[in-house]
Amino acid sequence: MPGNFSGSGSSGERRFGGNRDGGRGGGFRSNFGPREMHKAVCSDCKKECEVPFKPTEGKPVYCRDCFQNHKKF
Repeated sequence: MPGNFSGSGSSGERRFGGNRDGGRGGGFRSNFGPREMHKAVCSDCKKECEVPFKPTEGKPVYCRDCFQNHKKF
């Protein structure tokens, strides 16, 4: 159908962001398996928690709840 350019992408072939299952972007960690978690003590509430990185001495570490209070977005 020449001249029929709706721009809606109804064929589903071209979409911004690519597909969710393959390609690049978004799910790159899926190739690495589960993250290694490390035990830490929250700098605010002093509760024991687990974080997906190795804590560095001298830098604060926050549990999931306290981290929400420290986000700078």
